Amino acid sequence: MAAKVQPFWKRKTLDQLDQEEWESLCDGCGLCCLQKLEDEDDGSVYYTRIACKLLDLKTCQCSNYTQRRQHVPDCIQLTPAQADQFKWLPPTCAYRLVAEGKDLLPWHHLVCGDPDAVHQAGISQSGKMLSENSVAADDWEDYLIFRAG
Repeated sequence: MAAKVQPFWKRKTLDQLDQEEWESLCDGCGLCCLQKLEDEDDGSVYYTRIACKLLDLKTCQCSNYTQRRQHVPDCIQLTPAQADQFKWLPPTCAYRLVAEGKDLLPWHHLVCGDPDAVHQAGISQSGKMLSENSVAADDWEDYLIFRAG
């Protein structure tokens, strides 16, 4: 009987992943594309319900992923080299989980095979977000949903 091969995210570190494996880790929750506010006193980061102008509010996918940095210059490009800084990502994020040596959650599409499971599990903010174009930046504080970390 052949030994079962562990999935790539269990047997590789983030910097060992090829581009396809790296991209496939994204669970499609869109939480990293929500606007965040930092508390000036203690450095805490708070997520808002305000989404990047490129995020599709229903599917939680970037509407122009390949050229996003041209339209949103401060869009953060996650890389394995930044893994020690992933604490700002939600605790459910596959990039953060793998960086911390943890397994993916049961609803992750690489585990369950269903890309909509992230929405069905209530992890994403699908249908609950507002575009940054529709809310004045001064009002973002009114749309806080959780604290990172």
